[in-house]
Amino acid sequence: MKISSLKPVITSLPSAIVASLCCVLPLAVVLLGLGSGTFMMYTMKYSIIFIPIGVIGVGLGYFLYFRDKKKSTACGCPMPAGRLNLIMLTFASVVVVVSIIFNAFPELIAPLLGG
Repeated sequence: MKISSLKPVITSLPSAIVASLCCVLPLAVVLLGLGSGTFMMYTMKYSIIFIPIGVIGVGLGYFLYFRDKKKSTACGCPMPAGRLNLIMLTFASVVVVVSIIFNAFPELIAPLLGG
């Protein structure tokens, strides 16, 4: 498997990680006891930057995936790493959507996390 066949994954996963930096990743750190709520509050300030980067990156990943799929279909050959790309793109999409939900509806999420 060539690295070039993993372009959608290489594009979307780092973007999803960046999008999760404001909401999901700090929450995981706090829940694991490795950080404090202050860390989460500090990173939430940058959600206006992180979430658009995540959305753009995952969108670019989907663009690359469907472009490569169209090329593979046109030449009649199977798409290399097609299943892996689709699984990772779906995972990245879920991470970005969860980050958006955490950021858009904090008053609904906080009681769920607080018990």
